[in-house]
Amino acid sequence: MTGRNQTVVSEFLLLGLPIEAEHRSLFCALFLAVYLSTVLGNLLIMVLICLDAHLHTPMYFFLSNLSFSDLCFSSVTMPKLLQNMQSQDPSIPYAGCLTQMYFFFFFGDLESFLLVAMAYDRYVAICFPLRYTTIMSPKLCLSLVVLCWLLTTLHAMLHTLLTARLCFCGDNVIPHFFCDLSALLKLSCSDTGVNVLVIFIIGGLIVVVPFLLILVSYALIFSSILKAPSAKGFCKAFSTCGSHLSVVSLFYGTVIALYLCPSAKNSTVKETVMAMMYTVVTPMLNPFIYSLRNRDMKGALGRFCLSLLVNLGFGHNFVKHTH
Repeated sequence: MTGRNQTVVSEFLLLGLPIEAEHRSLFCALFLAVYLSTVLGNLLIMVLICLDAHLHTPMYFFLSNLSFSDLCFSSVTMPKLLQNMQSQDPSIPYAGCLTQMYFFFFFGDLESFLLVAMAYDRYVAICFPLRYTTIMSPKLCLSLVVLCWLLTTLHAMLHTLLTARLCFCGDNVIPHFFCDLSALLKLSCSDTGVNVLVIFIIGGLIVVVPFLLILVSYALIFSSILKAPSAKGFCKAFSTCGSHLSVVSLFYGTVIALYLCPSAKNSTVKETVMAMMYTVVTPMLNPFIYSLRNRDMKGALGRFCLSLLVNLGFGHNFVKHTH
């Protein structure tokens, strides 16, 4: 077929989730509840960290950025998914598809890099407690976050520009609920060799290097604890690192299983469900993990609620009853 006879694709069709029509409204309500929980939970964490002076520390500075990343990461895919579940037109414009892909990479990478920064913060806090405030200075914390944003921008832009040069002139149906890069490459009628090479080299590094850095940080943390073993030391390490380890396990466990351990038996349905885990479920669970297992966050939430009651005029009666 010559180039003149090819029809250039101007939009794509997102098949979404394999849900039967009679169950679509139920699942739509469920995903809406999940998305609202994600937005409200992460917004609450950002507000608490901003307003409570007790949380103005490096750890919570990184956590506020992680919450912002989670909120945006979920917002890249969920609104379009909910819209498609309610409408009979699952189309997305070509430019909209590339834009969604860019921000998907951006906020996904940002979460990965921020988890590394948080692991380094925990390493310094446990292994060098007396020098913690000196090492984790505001300048260093800001520099680490800026570096995370810069690296994610470059990586997301690289994939977006490489995809933009491809031609799409045949099938325009994407068997996913968002514009997944691997699905787009399968639809392209251009040579995708460069794209595949970049995915394996750069994409692999973006996932593997941060994960290895986190493992090294925790290896050094546990090595430091084992040098002077005590029940108090183990409890402190668990309370300090437990939430972070839970988030790391959720995020990297799914990503590695999906992208670094692919299986020929993996069906489109299985890949879609696994993608839902780290794009929808993980951002929703992170606020619960950090609030339910963190004494500082629970204290900040209590102070916030009390101040809110006082401002509304109910606080004086509440204080009298407590005394």
